[in-house]
Amino acid sequence: MEISAHGKLLLVLPFENRSSDANLDWIGEGAADVLNRRLESAGFLTISRGDRLYALDHLGLPLNFQPSHATTIRIAQNLDADSVVLGYYTVNNGRLTTTTQVLDVKALKLSTAITQDSDLKSLLTSFNGLAWQVARQLNPSFEIAQQTFLAADSTLRVDAFEKYIRGTIAEAPAERVSNLRDAVRISPTFSPAWVALGRAYFANQEYDNAAATFGRLSADDPNALEADFYRGLAFFYTANYLKAEDAFAFVRVRLPLPEVVNNQGVAASRRQRDGSALFQQASAADPKDEDYHFNLAVSLRRRNDIPGAIREIDQALKLRPNDSEAQTFATTLKDPASVKVNPDPGKAIPDDNLPLERIKRSYNETGFRQAAYELEQIQAMRMATMAPKQQAEALVKEGDQFLNRGLTLEAERRYQSALAADSNTALAHAGLAQVREHSGDTATARQEAQKSLSLSPNVPAYLLLARLDLAANQLPSAAGEVSQALHLEPANANARGMKQALEARGQQVP
Repeated sequence: MEISAHGKLLLVLPFENRSSDANLDWIGEGAADVLNRRLESAGFLTISRGDRLYALDHLGLPLNFQPSHATTIRIAQNLDADSVVLGYYTVNNGRLTTTTQVLDVKALKLSTAITQDSDLKSLLTSFNGLAWQVARQLNPSFEIAQQTFLAADSTLRVDAFEKYIRGTIAEAPAERVSNLRDAVRISPTFSPAWVALGRAYFANQEYDNAAATFGRLSADDPNALEADFYRGLAFFYTANYLKAEDAFAFVRVRLPLPEVVNNQGVAASRRQRDGSALFQQASAADPKDEDYHFNLAVSLRRRNDIPGAIREIDQALKLRPNDSEAQTFATTLKDPASVKVNPDPGKAIPDDNLPLERIKRSYNETGFRQAAYELEQIQAMRMATMAPKQQAEALVKEGDQFLNRGLTLEAERRYQSALAADSNTALAHAGLAQVREHSGDTATARQEAQKSLSLSPNVPAYLLLARLDLAANQLPSAAGEVSQALHLEPANANARGMKQALEARGQQVP
């Protein structure tokens, strides 16, 4: 069973503009954005734009630098990338032509070039198709259908995408916000633009706007963790500590990285609640971070645990000896005349002279993505110990969860893996049928649904066939399929809704 792509790090560089029009430079960054999003959804571990820009800065290179192959290798090595996707494009008479190759960093070998030509208005479709071809080069056994990639940005308008990219790369804050606001106005369901707009507001210290913007994302959106981390900070900086604590807690439950755990503890402490357990968790996860030991020392001091506080502040100073605030706090803790002791052991004492716990202000995107990736690998290893039928059932359940969130590419990965574990899994075929329906391939959707029913009667397959027949005005066939679904699950809301729709058109459901 394989639901990930070998665990190798992949760096996608902006494509080089070989057109004569500098106003089209945004297309190169757009190509990198689409390929990054698609390949990450397909199970590859990609390197973020932020880390790429950090590497360029670390190497003393300008951010819009177009590297030679030698410099590309240096950048990849700096980021520990195993492969690099690079390319260039031209635009002539409204036609976009891209040429792309994959560089194997260790073997220093370039793949066969992939060339695509499309109408400029079909830019997103072209880049999504290119992402599928790159995935096939990186993993020849890659099974996700090309149409699933092509349909991934079906609701995103090209003009909104252009505004999003221009907003992402703009240097002037006002220009950045203006472009991103246009992007979400044109395509309000494109969540990466909402995240970018929220971050732009946050960078401008417009915290109320930032919190409201990040709040536009649903809890199951792929970008929800990043959004809620910054939303928590925005609430924190406006002294709304309860909402800040809730936002950090939302992220911590899903990915308990130390900076998130720490921030939940800091928000809790501002509400006069004990954050010691959270600070202990953060310092255990990253014992080399001085701030976590400092925060735990302050929290333990509030709990009247003087020995524990001294132990933690000493550890903090070992990690950062020149921290003047920690030095002063350590001196106070070790001076009996300065330490107020509550005669009731374990009870906190008010002390207005205590330093405040420290918040972590930066979102470590790479850390978050790697942690999510590692959790997926752990889940895959756990499933590998199951019997094939159990594996398939678990994978179908995951696929259904992704499908319900509109993440069809991720859903197809699970359904394909389920069939690899047990090819007779009816619900995996039913899931694939729904993925094909979403991507507009109705013929294959029908085939998958029929294959599913040949293995075992099930509601999702019957309802999919009913939807297809209803769309084709084949009302008697649709009525029969809805009847079969209701026979299996009389209370199924979707089946009952279709029954009402058919009866409203004069077709009785037996």
